[in-house]
Amino acid sequence: MPTESASAPAAPAAPSGNVLVDLKRVRQAFRKADKGEHVVLDNVDLTISKGEIVGLLGRSGSGKSTLLRIVAGLSAPTSGAVQWCGRPVTGPCEGLSMVFQSFALFPWLTVLENVELGLEALGVPSTERRRRSLEAIDLIGLDGFENAYPKELSGGMRQRVGLARALVIHPQLMLMDEPFSALDVLTAETLRTDIIELWGEGKLPIGSILMVTHNIEEAVLMCDRILIFSVNPGRVAAEIQVDFPHPRNRLDPAFRQMVDDIYARMTNRASQAAASRLAGHHEAPPTTMATPLPEVSTNLMAGLLEEIASEPYNGKADLPHLADDLQMEADELFPVAEVLQMLGFADLADGDVKLTDAGRYFVESANDARKRVFRERLVARIPLAALIKSVLDERPSHRAPASRFLHQLDDHMTESYSERSLKAIVSWGRYAELFAYDDETEEFSLDDPG
Repeated sequence: MPTESASAPAAPAAPSGNVLVDLKRVRQAFRKADKGEHVVLDNVDLTISKGEIVGLLGRSGSGKSTLLRIVAGLSAPTSGAVQWCGRPVTGPCEGLSMVFQSFALFPWLTVLENVELGLEALGVPSTERRRRSLEAIDLIGLDGFENAYPKELSGGMRQRVGLARALVIHPQLMLMDEPFSALDVLTAETLRTDIIELWGEGKLPIGSILMVTHNIEEAVLMCDRILIFSVNPGRVAAEIQVDFPHPRNRLDPAFRQMVDDIYARMTNRASQAAASRLAGHHEAPPTTMATPLPEVSTNLMAGLLEEIASEPYNGKADLPHLADDLQMEADELFPVAEVLQMLGFADLADGDVKLTDAGRYFVESANDARKRVFRERLVARIPLAALIKSVLDERPSHRAPASRFLHQLDDHMTESYSERSLKAIVSWGRYAELFAYDDETEEFSLDDPG
């Protein structure tokens, strides 16, 4: 049965000879132009031993890919210790390979030539290069395509080339950065299954795998351990040991329960939900000026509210089931659900999303009434919207430049988060007819100052 440890635990101890990667108190921060620093990772501990598949699971912006680069020796952390096979990391690590999300193939090279590149860089003689490359191509299911060019291959086949290129050097650790996210659902599922089968049969010439993903089912399906990352800054919020034998059954109640539990943790409401239940409600923490706003369209919000209100959910939906029904990844679904919670249209708790009275009213209302309740909620619950409306009301011209609010947001978050938050509020404010926004002059205004 699966077991779960408390928040931010240390990785299980392993004999020193088995440890490939050892990170202690790793912190990564980037200087901002004139306002201190932006912390991406903070106090991260991670140990990876031989013979395991470890997953880094978290929302966008939680620093997972940054951590992968630190493990690879491609980036140096601001502070903390990083060791590869017992030695401090000072640059790119030998015996380590990477599979990218974007395939990263050279279009002017054939499949065989793309796979041979890594061995060529290591100085492996041409005869041995070809033998090992053909062996890797055959292993990954591309026998017969050695002389094809990337443009002649499907997305799944191109990713198989990327896998073959990573396998051919026989790495002690293979890093995978969301390797299936650019593929369609069926192709991704086939590739996952093939990798797990080859791993289980001992046919993959690698020691361990460290993979970044935002797909919860993918992590539970493939990994022996899952590290769940929180956001702003990225920290290890929980570590989950996955003890199910391979091949894993998605329909097994224990498998589904683990997926549900991870959904609950990733909504950042697991501990709050327990306290809220005791108080008889699931109220979300208040949104402040320091809260980044996701760029979620009002069409998506309305669509999700309508979906939850309808059969079979009738106002309350289990997030994993909802994600399956809508064919959405967790990273796509969470922001929509969380904005609905910010606005008070829904509550999130224990991996469920439940409509509030305001959410039901929105679904049952005509367009004008929907805009009115959305406008009321926007001003009452989103401080940035209230600030913009207040400034426009107070100015005789009822106009204000976007820079006025961007500068204020920059005091609380990074420049990129500030820009995204402003784009979100522009979209929401337009829908609610709270204010107008001119994209050319980058200026807010009131169409009707009354």
